[in-house]
Amino acid sequence: MPLPKLSIPDYECVLPRGQKVTYRPFLVREEKLLYLAMETQDNKEMIKAVKDIIKACTNIKNVNDLATFDIEYLFLKIRGKSVGEVSEFKIICPDDETTKVDIQVNLDEVKVQIPKDHTNKLQVSDEITITMKYPSLDVFVKNNLVDNPGVDDLFKLAATCTDSIAEGEDVYEGKDHTTKELVEFYESMDSVQFSKVQKFFETMPKLTHTIEVFNPKTEVTSPIVLEGLASFFA
Repeated sequence: MPLPKLSIPDYECVLPRGQKVTYRPFLVREEKLLYLAMETQDNKEMIKAVKDIIKACTNIKNVNDLATFDIEYLFLKIRGKSVGEVSEFKIICPDDETTKVDIQVNLDEVKVQIPKDHTNKLQVSDEITITMKYPSLDVFVKNNLVDNPGVDDLFKLAATCTDSIAEGEDVYEGKDHTTKELVEFYESMDSVQFSKVQKFFETMPKLTHTIEVFNPKTEVTSPIVLEGLASFFA
């Protein structure tokens, strides 16, 4: 007689950019693959594990179409349904920068915040407007699942995230140009123009949650802002 099959519940959520997704919790074997990949510190292995888990746990067909913050939000949802929606970890009190306290965060309360001044349309001159796209999955993994990521070259990152460049009626698609050509384009900007590119990355939507932390030694309560997926896996 075959063993009984365990039923796995399905859930639905709407990603920050509006896409409706059906997802389920991690299975033990899938969670194990993720942790094994994280232990290797091999970026390729982690990218593969993240892709495999999102494909297995959701109805998303192409993971690379997701924005970084969509991936962050979806991972938090999957994690919450897999191992509990309350995350517990230690944090250092900011008032004395020494005392460690235990805190709890309800993952259901964590949202992606989109700054009011954020835009992916960058008008760098009277004639030229750049349309940016959000970082790919490999950049997400490098920023969130590796303890000591290397310093990414901002010009290469900008080149990777260039969707198109418009000059009047002419539109140059980023995919039709080499990274070298795009890097040279960004290097030709003055500091004011390039600051708009930097602002795009600095103000990108991300997971953000503010908590109040009480220090029992100093009896001081301080607000702490948790940002990005890594903060909720501390």
